Amino acid sequence: MIVLNDLYDYGLKIYQDSTKFKFSLDSLLLAEFLEITKKDRNLLDLCTGNAPLPLIVAQKSPLQITGVEIQPEIFDLATKSIEYNGFQNQIKMLNINALDTINYFPGNNFDIITCNPPFFKKTETSLINDHFEKALARHEIAITLEDIFEVTAKLLKDHGKFYLVHRPERLSEILLFAHKYHLEVKKIEFIYSNYEKDAIMVLFKFVKFGQVGTKVHSLVVNRSIKTYQNIFKR
Repeated sequence: MIVLNDLYDYGLKIYQDSTKFKFSLDSLLLAEFLEITKKDRNLLDLCTGNAPLPLIVAQKSPLQITGVEIQPEIFDLATKSIEYNGFQNQIKMLNINALDTINYFPGNNFDIITCNPPFFKKTETSLINDHFEKALARHEIAITLEDIFEVTAKLLKDHGKFYLVHRPERLSEILLFAHKYHLEVKKIEFIYSNYEKDAIMVLFKFVKFGQVGTKVHSLVVNRSIKTYQNIFKR
């Protein structure tokens, strides 16, 4: 069932399929985590889903934004939401595998790349969701973690910024691939539901060919929070 919901408290609307796919807290936090400067002109959002991040960023910044989503049904929802909110001249969508993005743009093209990817590896023992749309969004069926780093390294401008949200248990792999593809980690933010439990999420900022030096922060995000806007402003 297709519904039109509020995009939290951003004054935006977003189309969703209430039985299959809804935007997550991951996307909201990733959008808020971005650091956009006057020099930044364009942004590529890989694995964009129904486009919550492009919508939030477009409301705040004049960046030209491209969203990439492999699933046709979710791509259609993203397109409807972009048109409903009046951002069709600022946000463009591609209905392709993020792996194929390198065939649509020249190398060293984007100032910022963002990604909220599938979090889980696909192995012989993986418990894959029976709904293919959910399985594709959650497991590395169409694209792997290393694929994302490889595509990003090719499309990101030198000294451009890459922002990623992922699970803490994949931390060692993420740092390994970042080093392999010359994406220097500049900032790490661990997200907790409370400090008595393990982190539930981790956000990264990388810079292509950046200098060595990393800042590490942590943040508690729980149900008592009224808004996520400017949540990382310190």
